[in-house]
Amino acid sequence: MNITARGVSATDAQVYSEVAQLLDRRAAMKHPPFSLTVSDSVALGIARLFRSTSLSGEVLDRFAAGGTVDSDELIGAARFEQGYASAEGYAALRCLVLWVHHQEHRREQRRAHAG
Repeated sequence: MNITARGVSATDAQVYSEVAQLLDRRAAMKHPPFSLTVSDSVALGIARLFRSTSLSGEVLDRFAAGGTVDSDELIGAARFEQGYASAEGYAALRCLVLWVHHQEHRREQRRAHAG
């Protein structure tokens, strides 16, 4: 599934603040809903933080620039980068993966209601 985020990328401070708040909220719930995820601007900010000239970094760069990427490719890139990230970076990339899953879930819900 192709995926794009709309808007302007969040700043580094906004990314880490929203990631920390989100993870605290999710940790307080036994079964957090798909809808409890970071905003589009933070998803873009996370991708911007981890863009590079590596294959996974290029996927994140395309996404951060407002481009369309395959959701599986974006998840794969985020998971790859988690292997090299700090604890905070790992958490941010996890939130990006959760954001992608939420986008997929929303699209499936719309298809189910349309058909």
